[in-house]
Amino acid sequence: MPGRTVIVTDSTAMLPSEVASAHGIVVVPLQVVIGSEVFDEGSDGATPERVAAALREFLPVSTSRPAPVALQEVYDAAAADGADAVISIHLSGDMSGTFESAQLAAKQASIPVHAIDSRQVGVATGYAALAAARALEQGSSPEAAVEAAVARAGASSSYFYVDTLEYLRRGGRIGAASALFGGALAVKPLLTITDGRVGTLEKVRTSSRALARLEDLAVAAASDRAVDVCVSHLASPDRAGVLAEHLAERLAGQLGGRDVWCGELGAVLGAHVGPGMVAVCVAPAL
Repeated sequence: MPGRTVIVTDSTAMLPSEVASAHGIVVVPLQVVIGSEVFDEGSDGATPERVAAALREFLPVSTSRPAPVALQEVYDAAAADGADAVISIHLSGDMSGTFESAQLAAKQASIPVHAIDSRQVGVATGYAALAAARALEQGSSPEAAVEAAVARAGASSSYFYVDTLEYLRRGGRIGAASALFGGALAVKPLLTITDGRVGTLEKVRTSSRALARLEDLAVAAASDRAVDVCVSHLASPDRAGVLAEHLAERLAGQLGGRDVWCGELGAVLGAHVGPGMVAVCVAPAL
């Protein structure tokens, strides 16, 4: 089909398979290394349950970006299928080398590839990919679709609570001093993503207070605009479910009948935050 552009993202974007399929979005897996075994992120490989269990058992867990050749194969497959451009949208380059792999692969691809660093993690990257897909479905050019993705990512807010900063410290995603400071005071840290990096937002004393603050932060981020909202967790379904229910009630006007997504965090991101994590993402609605 002449003029067809394919959207590519990675598995950390947390797009439900049926949503990605409905919009023709190609999802490339990152890898999780547990002990000496390497698994692709996904239901047939590295699952959130497998990662949470490994972390509880103190097994070595790390993550790995897709190799440039893997992304190049995806781009070339799109070209072979008749696409004449690709928009490749990935998690923050400060958190993973996936965007760098996309840049390298784009140089070797047989069709133009627009590689985008979303400066986000998790479903905020997925929301950006959906913005690009929607723009293309409405007849926009690839360049306009890129702008739509970047704008939605930039306007999205992500907040999360972790039981401990230790997993982020181990993975180098937050400074050792912050981890020691948090542990010494036995506080519950609330974190956010600012320009592609994890930053400490607040420290509270109890998990119940942390979840109440997540709720208030999400409501404030939504303001009076139409939004999409996603609650995610790692091995903490009850707390996430309660948060999702509260947000559905408090943001009913801004959701316009859309559901609050609620589900388990992907295995790759879960490896860096640990069991007990609860997050909320608020993005302007399409």
